[in-house]
Amino acid sequence: MAKQEKELTVEEKLKALYELQQVDSKIDELRILAGELPQEVKDMGDEVEGLKTRLSNIENEIKECETQISDHRVRIENANASISRYKEQQDNVRNNREFDNLSKEIEYQQLEIELSQKRIKNATAELEARQADKAKTVSDIEERTVDLNQKKSELDQILQETKAETESLMIRSAELEKHIDERLLAAFKRIRKNAHNGLAVVKVERDSCGGCHSKIAAQRQLDIRSRKKILVCEFCGRILVDPELGTGKK
Repeated sequence: MAKQEKELTVEEKLKALYELQQVDSKIDELRILAGELPQEVKDMGDEVEGLKTRLSNIENEIKECETQISDHRVRIENANASISRYKEQQDNVRNNREFDNLSKEIEYQQLEIELSQKRIKNATAELEARQADKAKTVSDIEERTVDLNQKKSELDQILQETKAETESLMIRSAELEKHIDERLLAAFKRIRKNAHNGLAVVKVERDSCGGCHSKIAAQRQLDIRSRKKILVCEFCGRILVDPELGTGKK
C-alpha cells in the first residue's frame, strides 16, 4: 500500500507558494522578452497569405480579360470573313431584294466588328489595370515576406536563447504545484490571472502590501510573521508573506 504523503505545515505551504511565484514570475519575464513579436509574426503571416489570395484573384481576372480579348478578335475575323463572302455574293445577285438583304448582313457584321473593337478596348484597359495591380501585389508580397522572415528570425533567436531556461523553470513549476493542495493552487492561479503583473504572492514591504502598497495593520503583520495562517491583502486579494520567508530566518 502506498505511503500517504505528509501534510504540509502552513509555513511550508507559504514557502512553496512563494517559490512557485518566483519561478512563474521568471517564466513571465522570459516570455516578455519576446514582447509583441509572436503576435506581430502571426499578423504579418496573415497579411502575406491575404496578399497571395489577392494575387490569385488578380491572375484569374487577367486570364478572363485575355480570354475576352481573344474571343472578340475571333469574332472580328469571322465578321470580316462574312463581309467578304457577302460582297462576293452581291456580284451574283439576281435582283435588288437579294442585294439589299446582303447589304443589311454586311452592315450587321460591321456593327459586330465595332462592338467587338469597343469591348477589346475596354478589356485591354481593364487588363492593364489588373497587370498594374499584379505588379504592385507581387512587390508587396516580396516586401512583406522579407519583413516576416526578419521578425521570425528575431523571434526564433529569442526563443532559442531562452528555451533551456524556460523548460527548466516550467519543470520546477510543475514540481512545486504537486506539493500544493488543489484548492490553494486554484486560488493562487486565479489571483495570478487577475493581477496585472502576475503576482499572486507578495511580501510585506514597509508595512504595506507588496502588490497594491496598501497599509497593513500592525496586528495583521504579526499574524503574517507567525506563518500560522494563510492571509490575503484586504484590498487586492494577494497572498501575503513576511519579508524574511525563504531567507531561513524565523
